[in-house]
Amino acid sequence: MNKKELIYEGKAKWLFETDEPNILWVTYKNQATAGNGVKKEEILGKGKLNNQITSLIFDHLEQKGIKSHFIKSLSDTEQLIQKADMFALEVVVRNVAAGSFSKRLGVNEGTELDFPVLEFYLKEDELNDPIINEDHIKVLQLAAEEEIEQIQQQALKINQALIELFKRINIRLVDFKLEFGKTADNKIVLADEISPDTCRLWDLNNNDRLDKDVFRKDLGDIIPLYQEVLDRLMQLEKETMHNV
Repeated sequence: MNKKELIYEGKAKWLFETDEPNILWVTYKNQATAGNGVKKEEILGKGKLNNQITSLIFDHLEQKGIKSHFIKSLSDTEQLIQKADMFALEVVVRNVAAGSFSKRLGVNEGTELDFPVLEFYLKEDELNDPIINEDHIKVLQLAAEEEIEQIQQQALKINQALIELFKRINIRLVDFKLEFGKTADNKIVLADEISPDTCRLWDLNNNDRLDKDVFRKDLGDIIPLYQEVLDRLMQLEKETMHNV
């Protein structure tokens, strides 16, 4: 399969057409951004780590019966995905109070929530990705009611699978962002990526941050932290393969 024309450039990835009309070629960037691109920096090795982490996590979710657009990893920084018509939504699932949730609602960061809280945001940088509700989604015709229900159900299922996965590698899944798309056969699937760029991940023993908050808050170098997440996932994969 050959990589063809560039069709999309985002903050973290380039998307290219391929010989197959419903398959795209993704290349992960080394660029780190925060505040909807206000803060921006090239960080050597970041794209490689996010691609590898995402590939491992999507493979794990597939084994749990959760479908995504992911097909396979091609190299350290590249993967093949199914082409999907993306919903203009960011879906955030929160298990622990942190970030904007704590600021908006006055809940102390680190407070365990009684149940997972699901939030929708309009994916629009010019509007600073505002939080919206189900009525907004329907009136803006971003998704139909049954599609919203499917997305909610999938997001909560993904959340449970990820909580269990990260707990096995001694990491607390605080919150994370998901995106969904509709494939050529009209199925709603998980899309984009799942990585320390899109999740808040805290070490279970000491609450050390293992995610992009370290970049957002100028707390240090994110590469060793992302590498730590990858190393733990790879070690778990080796142990799982050994026990099969």
